[in-house]
Amino acid sequence: MRRLLLSAHTQAALAPALAAAGEGRAFEVITLEQAAGDEAVAVDAAYISRDVTGLSTKHQLQEPLAGCYRVLRRSPALAWVHTHSAGADRPIYAELMARNVAVSTSAGANAEVVAQTALGAVLALSRRFPALMAAQARREWAPLVAGPLPPDLAGQTVVLVGWGAIARRLQPWLAMLGLRVAVVRHSPGAAAPGVPTHRYAELPTVLPQAQWLLVACPLSEATRGLVNAAALAQLPRGAMLVNVARGEVVDEPALVDALARGHLGGAFLDVFAHEPLPAESPLWTLPGVMVTPHAAGHAAGNAARAAAIFIDNLGRWLRGDALVNRA
Repeated sequence: MRRLLLSAHTQAALAPALAAAGEGRAFEVITLEQAAGDEAVAVDAAYISRDVTGLSTKHQLQEPLAGCYRVLRRSPALAWVHTHSAGADRPIYAELMARNVAVSTSAGANAEVVAQTALGAVLALSRRFPALMAAQARREWAPLVAGPLPPDLAGQTVVLVGWGAIARRLQPWLAMLGLRVAVVRHSPGAAAPGVPTHRYAELPTVLPQAQWLLVACPLSEATRGLVNAAALAQLPRGAMLVNVARGEVVDEPALVDALARGHLGGAFLDVFAHEPLPAESPLWTLPGVMVTPHAAGHAAGNAARAAAIFIDNLGRWLRGDALVNRA
């Protein structure tokens, strides 16, 4: 009988759905808590839910995620792992796929939330919230009329890197604000009617027209380091950057330099090359920079949305059908 690894919390929350997904095909649920207490336990499949990941990052693992990884590594018949995350760029997934383990993600589950965060970032930077909040912290009355006024958003150009669920939700919202949107994506072909679309290799050619660079693409070999020093130099002075993708897409030292020199007017950064962001990073204190702790996609409804994708894939796996969101 095939064995499925879940947290005890997830098993309890999804008990009816798990029973229905089997459609009469028997499988045994092994909780992570059970597996942690018996090093002989091996499994055939696993769901890494949000409660398992907890506060772990790629670079700093906490229990129970580290314990989950130990079970996966000692399971010779492991065939499939599903993650609550939208991406599969943690090192464990490359390791598992090298063993021919199928890995699937919950891409799309938090896309609406991330898109809302990115839109809020554009509005906050446009309305100079970092400077206003810094003045508040100093208890200083600092009206915007005392200096150069913020330019109107309408008529500005935003280069949107990526065309997944997040970018597709963002594009009409940005257009609603009067922004001109150009899309840079992996595949050729139009993104949306009337929206100029370019390949990743063409990014430097479209940046000189952009007041905004909004990064919302997956991390891949094509996007790692895509926004490098040369790309940042192509942006007009005073342009803004929003990154809700992965930290490794942007060359972080080059970004720090561009911000420190004033070439970039500001940035909203939710992701970083190393997480947690080290306390000594200048990004914490650079003027015009908003730092958030990889929180752009966090919302109360995510667990249910990710679980629905997992349950659908569980039924597919048990039937031998193709998985959705396979990495």
